[in-house]
Amino acid sequence: MRRRWPVLIVCLLVVAALAVVAGVLGTRTSDDFSLPGTGSQRATDILEKHFPSLTELSSPVVFEAREGRIDEGANRKAVEAVVKRLEGVEDVESVSDPFSATTVSRDGRIAYTTVTFSMAPQDLTRELADDVVDATEHERDRIRIAVGGIVGQQAEAQIGDPAEAIGLGVALIVLLFTFGTFVAAGMPILTALIGLGAGLSLVTILGHVIAVPTVGPTLGTMIGLGVGIDYALFLITRHRQHLAAGMTVAESIPRTVATSGNAVVFAGGTVVIALCSLALAGIPIVASLGYSAAIVVVIAVLAAITLLPALLAIVGRRIDALKLPGVHRRAQRSGHHGWARWADTVARRPWPFLVLGVVLLLALTIPMLSLRLGQADNGTAAKGTEQRIAYDLLAEGFGPGFNGPLLIAVDGPPDEAALARLAAALKADPGIAAVTPPVPAPDGQAAVITATPTTAPAALETETLVKHLRDDVIPPTGVDAQVGGMTAAGVDLAAKISDRLPQVILIVIGLSFVLLLLAFRSILLPIKAAVMNLLSIGAAYGVVTLVFQEGFANSLIGLGGEHIPVVSFVPLMMFAILFGLSMDYEVFLLSACHEHWQTARDARRAVVDGIASTGRVITSAALIMVSVFAAFMFNEDPTVKQFGLGMAVAVAVDATIVRCLLVPAVMVLLGRSAWWLPAWLDKRLPHLSIEGEPEPTPAAGRVPESVA
Repeated sequence: MRRRWPVLIVCLLVVAALAVVAGVLGTRTSDDFSLPGTGSQRATDILEKHFPSLTELSSPVVFEAREGRIDEGANRKAVEAVVKRLEGVEDVESVSDPFSATTVSRDGRIAYTTVTFSMAPQDLTRELADDVVDATEHERDRIRIAVGGIVGQQAEAQIGDPAEAIGLGVALIVLLFTFGTFVAAGMPILTALIGLGAGLSLVTILGHVIAVPTVGPTLGTMIGLGVGIDYALFLITRHRQHLAAGMTVAESIPRTVATSGNAVVFAGGTVVIALCSLALAGIPIVASLGYSAAIVVVIAVLAAITLLPALLAIVGRRIDALKLPGVHRRAQRSGHHGWARWADTVARRPWPFLVLGVVLLLALTIPMLSLRLGQADNGTAAKGTEQRIAYDLLAEGFGPGFNGPLLIAVDGPPDEAALARLAAALKADPGIAAVTPPVPAPDGQAAVITATPTTAPAALETETLVKHLRDDVIPPTGVDAQVGGMTAAGVDLAAKISDRLPQVILIVIGLSFVLLLLAFRSILLPIKAAVMNLLSIGAAYGVVTLVFQEGFANSLIGLGGEHIPVVSFVPLMMFAILFGLSMDYEVFLLSACHEHWQTARDARRAVVDGIASTGRVITSAALIMVSVFAAFMFNEDPTVKQFGLGMAVAVAVDATIVRCLLVPAVMVLLGRSAWWLPAWLDKRLPHLSIEGEPEPTPAAGRVPESVA
């Protein structure tokens, strides 16, 4: 506070420096499906060792004739012109013949070329993807052209998305009604944006160290905006309460950071622990998502306890400047009476409200019973995007399974007779549309067969086919072969996540139990918190399953009624994120209840007063979080839509059904036992105060009068 201008300048310089470094390095993302110990990973290892060319970055460029055949006349000349330009793109190693017998569809309308680059997939940058798309632009008026694969994904990733603007707009409106002034409402937005800029720059830099998934930066934006605004909201609320109570700015800021700031660090630490615990699943893509999201949360916490106090010191008493007419006066009222009446109503009839809350949550959770984890591919991308057009054209011209071929990798010196038996067995399977002849490795120590399924990569039938080939088709041939490729990797990823999800849930719940046990010195409250959080997350899973997998009302979020599988890593990520975020509200609510309990030792009164004093700020914080998350449902990426819907539903449920119905009802029913802790355990546990101890009033003369 005393060095507010140097702190602000240093913060801005750090953010600018990180942005420059990230800009120089460029954005590099990769959906790394490496899964140690799985069949698809063993196949990948064989291919990388013996077929290095197959592991290089490659993507199809698809052509469709508007009239006539694609390989004749002006259409052919247009394709040849594009091929020539693609060959001139930097880092392009080769461009295959688009007019071979296997690259032109039977009706002659569609053809494709495979562009191979002199790099691994994780080295692809947005700039290179742009160059590839630009090389096709000149002929798009004559023929239809689309860039598929990960190059098409990377090119589309740059297109502007209104989600952030929508979320920020709604958050600003909520803040205006919460604070009643433009200055106070704008400070959480400003703090969150500066912190988000630094966080995303660090995620971009991280992408050059580990494989950050394509959805990583978007997920970081979603979480960074939500927690960044919420943490600043809690601090500014406490600061304004201090000022209203007669403190000077110089007294209020250190007291605010020592109390609410400490709670923000605790809450943010819970989120970070939950996210980092994803590494224990042993799944690289999930661990990378956890790390990238955790970085953004850490920066949001640092911005709240470092940058925000400096800004508060700079504006001083002007934090209430630019009042919103008619709203400021209402915002100044405590708002406690309405929440107190509601809490008192629930406290008088806890059982009916408890039953009502549980029934509502269970009803939302029921669809989760049919949840099937699947995989995201370009067939689930938004219609009209580059990669979706390419996917649909290839499916139309060459069959639905063409977009997800299975690579059957054979280890060891190939036996021609054995390979012939394997190829024949594959060709005879009704789930296989086409099988290529076995291709021996250049070193003669392996072979590969490409099998094209009859169904799309994300179809349940394709998942069943992969398991059937591994269990029933390949073993009788006596060949040491592994089923690989992106489709098989997706199947293995879903299976591994299904196996590890219970383990991660237990670990996160265990860590949270210990933290709450230390913070509130109670056995039952941590158990209650875990159960409530599981119920709200289960409701979110149920809604996501209903909307995406079952297709219920999904046209409202731009999916046009399509049935889209729930991406395998979405539930795992959602659990870690939401468990951490819901613990934030649990911490702030229970802190207030604990304070009242210690003062009056009246369990029922502590619940009513705790909800009355925190209801308004928690509701405002939750509404902001829901608004930010819900805005991302309008992102074109279905995976992002799933995160947006799931997290918005979970926070909304947590702030309404859980906090307004279940928590007060359960705590009233528990009574004094809610705060029970065995004496022997109480002696052995260290004392941990979430909101810390207030700092002493600064000595006269140590703080500039300009902030007092």
